[in-house]
Amino acid sequence: MKRSFFSSEIRYHFLEDSSDIMLGTQSQREVSNGFALRRKPYRVNSGNPRSRVSTFTPSISNNFSVKFEDMYGFTVEGSIDDVNVLNEVRERVRVQGRIWWDLEASKGANWYLQPQISWNGEGISVSSLKLSKLTNTITLKRLIRKGIPPVLRPKVWLSVSGAAKKRSTVPESYYDDLIRATEGKVTPATRQIDHDLPRTFPSHPWLDSPEGQASLRRVLVGYSFRDSDVGYCQGLNYVAALLLLVMKTEEDVFWMLAVLLEDVLVSDCYTDNLSGCHVEQRVFKDLLAKKCPRIAAHLEALGFDVSLVATEWFLCLFAKSLPSETTLRVWDVLFNEGAKVLFHVALAIFKMNEEEILNAHQIGEVIHTLQRTIHHSYDPDELLRVAFEKIGSMTTNTIRKERKKQEVAVLAELDERLRRLNTLKTNE
Repeated sequence: MKRSFFSSEIRYHFLEDSSDIMLGTQSQREVSNGFALRRKPYRVNSGNPRSRVSTFTPSISNNFSVKFEDMYGFTVEGSIDDVNVLNEVRERVRVQGRIWWDLEASKGANWYLQPQISWNGEGISVSSLKLSKLTNTITLKRLIRKGIPPVLRPKVWLSVSGAAKKRSTVPESYYDDLIRATEGKVTPATRQIDHDLPRTFPSHPWLDSPEGQASLRRVLVGYSFRDSDVGYCQGLNYVAALLLLVMKTEEDVFWMLAVLLEDVLVSDCYTDNLSGCHVEQRVFKDLLAKKCPRIAAHLEALGFDVSLVATEWFLCLFAKSLPSETTLRVWDVLFNEGAKVLFHVALAIFKMNEEEILNAHQIGEVIHTLQRTIHHSYDPDELLRVAFEKIGSMTTNTIRKERKKQEVAVLAELDERLRRLNTLKTNE
């Protein structure tokens, strides 16, 4: 990963060294969330209490490293403890799923698809609000933090994120018309997308297949034409790829990507100069100093820039860092509560490693500690507990104010760098 974070080169190079992980073939236009149902040695827990879920039968090597598949078809290598943790998590998912199904029985099917209440900076507005709607919203927030059953994720995500509402504002044929209009078109974005497709989770059987890459390409190219200011930025390939493994159709993935970039995340996060991403990094650094002052002071003494690790976390929404099932638990909350969730989770990763970080004497030790933790974070409940209980409250308004404060400095620095670059070109 290159360290020139204020260079536009980061758009295409910060993920160059990709050694990622691993689905079965599907039709080009539809991707099911039930891949592992046809794969051994276990079956997906849909969240329905009537579904029977078996535990892992891992392959154990001489050094007791184990290889197993997760729910979304990725092959993972870890320890026997990792397998045990993931089995415990699967059982909690099954129990949580039973709660969702009981609510469907009592409140009616798809009760969570009712229009959602918008959360403001401090809470929710209750003026002229029906008690039943308020109760459903609070219930849904608590349920989502404990995890959405995989079979319900597509519908719940589309509803709570605002993607379904966004799609309803355009003709039904919008996505198909867009894809037809982009066929055969070549732009800088399409060239970079074609370059990155084989490097997006390259060991995943479905994503590495012609069908999977064609599906991912259509979504990314389609969005690059919808928003030419964003076009395509490396990092979106990982987000869209993981969305494809969850959602039912490419069109659903397209609208989830649209609502993420246009409504959920900070603006200009994926534009040419990545100004939004730079703002988020500065906000995160300030939050780390406030929420984890001992860690921040120690990292400052070491000369450790948090963007060394956090840039990838924020641009890929943890898709390239955390195990897929943990990432999707983070996304459950992200789509319902907004981008502040990314700060909660990033801070939690540092907080969970506080003692080891404080004992580190070199930058490399800190990076190794953080990478080891995130790659083995198979228990999303532990991560989210630290994120929301140990880190403390952070309102959307607080984040917004921090962004405004940092935006001026970021734009000034980017302008200065551009001026220097132009001066160098003039003198050549």
